[in-house]
Formats: sequence, C-alpha cells, structure tokens
Amino acid sequence: MVLRQSHRILSHFPNIAYNIVAIGASAGGQKPIIQILSALPAHFPAAIIVVQHMNPVYSSRLAQILSRHTALQVEQAKSGEIIRPGTVYTYVPDRHIVVDANGKLSLLESPKMNFVRPSVDKLFMSVGLNYGIRAIAVVLSGFGRDGALGVMAMKKYGGTTIAQDETTSKYFDMPSAAIDTGKVDFVLTPEAITKSLSSLVMMELVS
Repeated sequence: MVLRQSHRILSHFPNIAYNIVAIGASAGGQKPIIQILSALPAHFPAAIIVVQHMNPVYSSRLAQILSRHTALQVEQAKSGEIIRPGTVYTYVPDRHIVVDANGKLSLLESPKMNFVRPSVDKLFMSVGLNYGIRAIAVVLSGFGRDGALGVMAMKKYGGTTIAQDETTSKYFDMPSAAIDTGKVDFVLTPEAITKSLSSLVMMELVS
C-alpha cells in the first residue's frame, strides 16, 4: 500500500481540495517550518515545497533536519522529478524551484529575483499559474519582500494565501509585505497554520 501510494502523482488525487502547499521563508523561518511540518499528520495528502533563503555557498541540510521532525517523507528537490502527495520537497542552494502543471519540478539558474535565488516569488508564481484554486501559499518569517508578488499571483489564479503573524515571526518583513498586498487570506501563528492546512487540504478527502 505504501509503495503504491509513493508512485501516485497529483492528478490521481481528485478528492482533496488542494494538491500543493508552497512555503516560503528566510531568516527565522526554520523554526516555524519545523513547527508546521511536525504537527501535520502522516496521511497529509498534498505535496509541499519549501523555499528558504540561505547562503548559496553551503549545501542545504534542511531535508535531513526536517526528516527528524515530521512523519512526512522529505526530499531535496531534483529537477525533472514528479512531485508526490504527502512528500515535502526542500530547496536547492542557488537554484530557483518551479513546478509545472504535470507536477514536474525544475531547478533554474535564471537571474535572481528580489536579490535571491531561490526566490519565494518564483515558486509561488509557478504554483499559482499551474494549480490555481488547488494551491496554498504560506509566507513565514524573513527579511525583505520576497513572496509578496507571489502572493498576488496566487490570488490572481484563485489560490489560498497564508502569512505568519507578527507576534511569532522573528523577522516580520516578509509576512508584512505579503499582508500589505491585501491578498492574504489568513494571518496565523505556526500552530494555527498547521490546523488550517489540515482542514483546508483534507476537507474533501473521502474516508
């Protein structure tokens, strides 16, 4: 049963409200990422893609770190890979991450956006364009404005948008910039984000 599910792609899950959750963060973002993922159930059926700004000189250990804190499968993203439900894909240093309508990941060396690569905006834009009403974007703690344009793109295509609240954000720049667009649906603590993701994604799940 586990083996069979691991090879099923998003189009095989028509009975869930959302196919994909895109999470963007920067400074101070690792703690809320862990808080959110650690509380999601092992049977959470959407795919999750995580982008966090980090020094591109160093390799990323985020996949290994998150694996110790969540029941979900965690992998570092690979170009050409088809994303699977219930799997968390983490960023690759100095590469943008985008996903197409068929669930295929691409890692791009295209120019920086908002002075960063990977860019949260770049991910959110591809997710919004290709998944529309079946996508959720989450902006967590971080410096700068990365994610704001992506949130606007998500709403343009009917997606759902969430930002971390100021009280729990170590650095509120990114959530604040997203909120200032007027396109954020929910402003929540990490604990409330987890509950919201579970209820939104699984509200149409057939038992």
